[in-house]
Amino acid sequence: MSATGRRAGHVVVIGAGIAGLAAAHRLLERGATVTVLEASDRVGGKLLPGEIAGARVDFGAESMLARRPEAVALAREVGLTDRLRAPATATASIWTRGALRPMPKGHVMGVPGTAAALSGVLSDEGLARIERDADLPRTEVGDDVAVGEYVAERLGREVVDRLVEPLLGGVYAGDAYRISMRSAVPQLYQAALTHDSLTEAVRGIQARAAAARQTGPVFMGIEGGVGQLPLAVAESVRARGGEILTGTPVRELRRIDAGGAGAEGGSSALGHSADADGSPARGRAGLADDSPAVGHGDEVAPPHATWRVVAGDRVWDADAVVVAAPAPVAAQLLRAEAPEAAGELAAVEYASMALVTLAYRRTDTALPEGSGFLVPPVDGRTIKASTFASQKWGWIADENPDVVVLRTSVGRYGETAVLERDDAGLVDVSRHDLREATGLTATPLETRVTRWTDGLPQYPVGHHTRVARIREHVAKLPGLAVCGAQYDGVGIPACVASAYAAVDQLGGDLSAVRELTANPVQSLHGGAGE
Repeated sequence: MSATGRRAGHVVVIGAGIAGLAAAHRLLERGATVTVLEASDRVGGKLLPGEIAGARVDFGAESMLARRPEAVALAREVGLTDRLRAPATATASIWTRGALRPMPKGHVMGVPGTAAALSGVLSDEGLARIERDADLPRTEVGDDVAVGEYVAERLGREVVDRLVEPLLGGVYAGDAYRISMRSAVPQLYQAALTHDSLTEAVRGIQARAAAARQTGPVFMGIEGGVGQLPLAVAESVRARGGEILTGTPVRELRRIDAGGAGAEGGSSALGHSADADGSPARGRAGLADDSPAVGHGDEVAPPHATWRVVAGDRVWDADAVVVAAPAPVAAQLLRAEAPEAAGELAAVEYASMALVTLAYRRTDTALPEGSGFLVPPVDGRTIKASTFASQKWGWIADENPDVVVLRTSVGRYGETAVLERDDAGLVDVSRHDLREATGLTATPLETRVTRWTDGLPQYPVGHHTRVARIREHVAKLPGLAVCGAQYDGVGIPACVASAYAAVDQLGGDLSAVRELTANPVQSLHGGAGE
């Protein structure tokens, strides 16, 4: 029952990444009955915990932005408060022009407030080009513009190639000259609308940040790995009565009227699970047939029709559905009922990349200080970043004093040839670049390659209008909502915010959806390797 005493419905969530799990968790708080269907054999999506040489590590994303409340708050809600950890070091480097150089400060995603901020990374010519920004006529950004294109016009290509590209590319595995400024760096876009000078706009952002006096770490990890978060959320969902089924790919999503019309093979009892032949299957009961169709307050209001979800030989008739699957899967599922939204989703492009994790004997390593380094693609190296995990996360070093763990990232949008190498080949090129950058020549105790094929959605110019069109089409169908990394930001807080907005939408409140569509969540780079 909801807080208002009215009966909430049965909601099927398709996808058990962090967005789907967050949606399920919030739905249960609102009084819904929840079934989560996940195609793979595990929960968590791009959050993947594991072990190497006895050390607990992440084989996917490893940190979350703490200056946005959603992810850290969710971690606290599911009992991880005592395991939240700030990075042990906030310093990082950039491997460019033949040397590891300290990561500059005083910039917004690589865009400086002054030329001096990038001294040591850029050439003298590059620094002089930044100084010309104040004398250039205003550059109109219009409804959207590529980050790299705009910054290069104002400050020169060297700023983009040496700093913006590795920072922005580290978040999206993308190309800065294609990535939307409005969607990927929204605060910079908003500042550019009101300032003639880009460096002046950056200084304005920095002044507002200083006035806000935010305290605490910018990023946060979890002891044992950020991959513990989806496991804890899933455990909480199950403890509250939610059902999570892995290895259950959904093959059909159809809307049916309250009496079952519009679906093949007749209807199972409203809000119940059934086998494909119509016989009852193990599932959770949903909305009673006499439940009101319009809800109030914070409950998830059952719509006037139900949704039929088919996975394998099982069928669920649900009062609402949250599609929290990647864009290609969402497109396939929505093709029958929301063909326009499906078309937009099918056009979303993805980048593939791989993470190479290596464990060494501590006595064999002497790494530079800091959390790791970024690598500008313009320098022609194979790896794009390296994270010194044992130096970045104190709990790894504390639990494994004799082992040093680090990882590299390989591949980005449009750069797939390197990913055709086998695992041993990716380890070899990683070790080669690590040797060139840090002098590390030791043989690792253990290695692991984790491939994220089509893992990161791309945010090209105009992304915000595509998201708006998708949501406009979805909103025409009561009882349907979407969430995930392809909409409002690729970071964990963005995915959680997207999930909560989807739940609000099912309850009739579109304010959060509208806010996220207009103002996506900026995903920042943690310094190296995120």
